[in-house]
Amino acid sequence: MSPARLRSLPVAALAVAALLATAAPAVQAAPTTEAAPAALAAAPDIPLANVKAHLTQLQSIATANSGNRAHGRPGYKASVDYVKAKLDAAGYTTALQQFTSGGATGYNLIADWPGGDPNQVLMAGSHLDSVTSGAGINDNGSGSAAVLETALAVSRDRLAPDKHLRFAWWGAEELGLVGSKYYVNNLATAERSKLAGYLNFDMIGSPNPGYFVYDDDPVIEQTFKDYYAGLSIPTEIETEGDGRSDHAPFKNAGVPVGGLFSGADYTKTSAQAQKWGGTAGQAFDRCYHSSCDTTANINDTALDRNSDAIAHAVWTLSAGTVTPPTGTVFSNAADVAVPDNGAAVTSPVSVTGRTGNAPSALKVAVDIKHTYRGDLVVDLLAPDGSAYRLKNSSGSDSADNVIATYTVNASSETANGAWKLQVRDVAAQDTGYIDSWGLTF
Repeated sequence: MSPARLRSLPVAALAVAALLATAAPAVQAAPTTEAAPAALAAAPDIPLANVKAHLTQLQSIATANSGNRAHGRPGYKASVDYVKAKLDAAGYTTALQQFTSGGATGYNLIADWPGGDPNQVLMAGSHLDSVTSGAGINDNGSGSAAVLETALAVSRDRLAPDKHLRFAWWGAEELGLVGSKYYVNNLATAERSKLAGYLNFDMIGSPNPGYFVYDDDPVIEQTFKDYYAGLSIPTEIETEGDGRSDHAPFKNAGVPVGGLFSGADYTKTSAQAQKWGGTAGQAFDRCYHSSCDTTANINDTALDRNSDAIAHAVWTLSAGTVTPPTGTVFSNAADVAVPDNGAAVTSPVSVTGRTGNAPSALKVAVDIKHTYRGDLVVDLLAPDGSAYRLKNSSGSDSADNVIATYTVNASSETANGAWKLQVRDVAAQDTGYIDSWGLTF
């Protein structure tokens, strides 16, 4: 994160055209569904191990280049090259946007995922540079690595969202948001108007973390708040970095912005320590802008939660207009215990009074209370017994509860009949129960 608001530094007048590819890959259908071209699955779990592997690489790059990854230094260009190679291999269209600041060449890396509406572009980004005094692993390897892994998850899932997805890694943020200002200032007015939103992630793995959400745009803000409410984690409005990171140029240009932050050199209060854990009276990141900002300066739990929240926002906000589901709701609020490492259990919902088949975008709202949601496999069972996978198990997803709404292409199924939510706990030690669930026709 930039230390304070600074005046723009000189940059070369080199513009990069927007990258708007038109070929959209097919969405992977659910195992028992013949096709689901319009139904977007819930966001996947972002493996913490993968995010940390990127941080290890950024640390190695810094170590090999005088201990930093700062603008104009070899460590920064090596960082850009590492991220670009990952994206190129995953099928992105990438471009390096070059600028000059302080007499040194800087780079923004822009990556576009094929497809989506070119007139509705959702961006997610982070600054990739460090200060000269350290490797910058929390500030801002953490945001850069999580955005990279989210982009790679888009590729793994062959996501085909309604909006066009674009990811960015900014240069020279620590010198006054130079790279992101250059990008925004060199976008033609028509291209700028196509930006449906920009999500910024700067410092999301602080060792004494808080959970802060930007309050600049109500839809984006609520998307993040809803995610954390589902984990029963309270959030606060982000104020420490307001105007000090790469969302500021977008906001000033009229683009809706939002993001997450885990704290820098502000001190955690007793009230914050009580609700989030950690140490009161100590900075959220005691190594902020220091040589000790290494891979040892990361809180794994915060990094894991925030990485998953990024994916949730990208999946949610790229899927057209975010509106509550409409229609008739059939639900069951009776608790059903889920045996620890045991057999699958079901909760039934009887659908009556419908004609024809179920919709191609059937909404399945799920509320499962559990102390380790990664243990759970969740399926929707149609009246004829066909199974639609809603959630796979994951050994790295240690968060509590499954509170989500899934979309299923159930158009081949008769609407009326007994639908069931099936839940199985596939690992030992943690327990829970189905709290409630429902279908919206």
